[in-house]
Amino acid sequence: MFKKILIANRGEIAIRVIRACRSMNIQTVAVYSVADRNSLHVMLADEAYEIGPAPSNQSYLNVDKLVEVCKSASVDAIHPGYGFLSENADFVKRLNEEGITFIGPTVENIRAMGDKLASRELMMKAGVPTVPGSPGSITDADEAEKVAAEIGYPVIIKASAGGGGKGIRVVFEPKELASSFRACQSEGKNYFSDDRVFIERFVQNPKHIEIQVFGDTHGNVVHLFERECSVQRRHQKLIEESPSISVPQKVRETMGQVAVTAAKSINYVGAGTIEFIFDNNTKEFFFMEMNTRLQVEHPITELVTGADLVKEQILVATGKELSFKQEDIKQTGHAIELRICAEDPVTFVPNPGTIRRYREPSGPFIRVDGGAYQGYEIPIYYDPMISKLIAWGHNREECINNLHRALGEYMITGVKTNINLHRNILKHPLFLSGEYTTQFIEKEVTGKPQEDMFMFVDDRVFLISAAIEAYKHAKSNNNFQFSENSQWKIAGRNKQLRQ
Repeated sequence: MFKKILIANRGEIAIRVIRACRSMNIQTVAVYSVADRNSLHVMLADEAYEIGPAPSNQSYLNVDKLVEVCKSASVDAIHPGYGFLSENADFVKRLNEEGITFIGPTVENIRAMGDKLASRELMMKAGVPTVPGSPGSITDADEAEKVAAEIGYPVIIKASAGGGGKGIRVVFEPKELASSFRACQSEGKNYFSDDRVFIERFVQNPKHIEIQVFGDTHGNVVHLFERECSVQRRHQKLIEESPSISVPQKVRETMGQVAVTAAKSINYVGAGTIEFIFDNNTKEFFFMEMNTRLQVEHPITELVTGADLVKEQILVATGKELSFKQEDIKQTGHAIELRICAEDPVTFVPNPGTIRRYREPSGPFIRVDGGAYQGYEIPIYYDPMISKLIAWGHNREECINNLHRALGEYMITGVKTNINLHRNILKHPLFLSGEYTTQFIEKEVTGKPQEDMFMFVDDRVFLISAAIEAYKHAKSNNNFQFSENSQWKIAGRNKQLRQ
């Protein structure tokens, strides 16, 4: 077993890995940029090392510095979390050369699935259903027009190395194709140093269904059922749930089997996710991509299966067999994850700043994976996610009710958040029906008035918190008055305007 693990990441995922290590009696090493000096993951780790300025390319992506810390701290292994270097094959190769274990898939796994075009070809050879599209990369707009005409509009253009919503364009009419093609090429080149693109048929109003897979070095591969990730904005997931109430049981079983076949075809090791486009009308599904890492939304799989995916990653990295077989894995109850972000709930523009008041919800069947606290400053340099709020219930209705309770208890002031956006989504008839698609936010939420959008907390929390604030200042020696711009006064004023 490893004695010491370095977490090459920040925020809530770093904390999640630290907690798993601590429960396994493994020492942890945190790394941090100048901007993250006061982050909670730095405080919780056994050791912490500053690795550079705030920009990630000078800190969290600095491979030489990470290796240097590993050596000085006598680290056995690195856990990459997600994002940053988690799917960087050159980083894994460097660690192998330095004798440091990478807790994740092999170099070959990452390279095989990191290229969307190459992975699509591999899946076709393995018999995995793929969306009809171009047989390979397309080099110019004229060729793109011919391929699109053969496939039929609408089509989607994708950068081969794209990700995170970059290098993707949906084209509904031929006149839009040339400019969209050039835009995808440009984004692929600028963000990923790869301007190759390909074209697929665009499945209109699809669902985004993914299957969690896990493999070990002994040839064992299992799946841990599906997650639905269709509530998205700008190709970024916002809400995930497991199981999906839209996927019939027979299709669910087939998707799991196909995902295992896909993972076995590349001798996959570690945690990974096979992502599918699901046509809710025909109940067909098509391979989209594979993420060769732990997913942000892994907690909902943990809650419905009882598996600890991070612990399993560590065990597999030591050479052990998976601790469970396919027949051991059961899907029990329902779980939903909400990504709580510091952003404008209407425009989704990030809203970094200092958190003035912070209180997390708790109670039965509620889990919060986060790293925020009162006085914590959300930096401008990284993803604005504050935490992940996860709930479990015996069924979907109970799970949603638990989330409503938790959102009512969640208090964050000082920055704008999407808490009330989540509250409104959870009450939306289309979400409640389970028939929502990846177009849900765009068609049903964005640009429409949101109930209670300007309230930071519910009425009871507002009144209690305001009373406590007033009492504290009345007892102090300072003649304090609420600022015209204080969060409580703004919230109270907006409340009066609605009455």
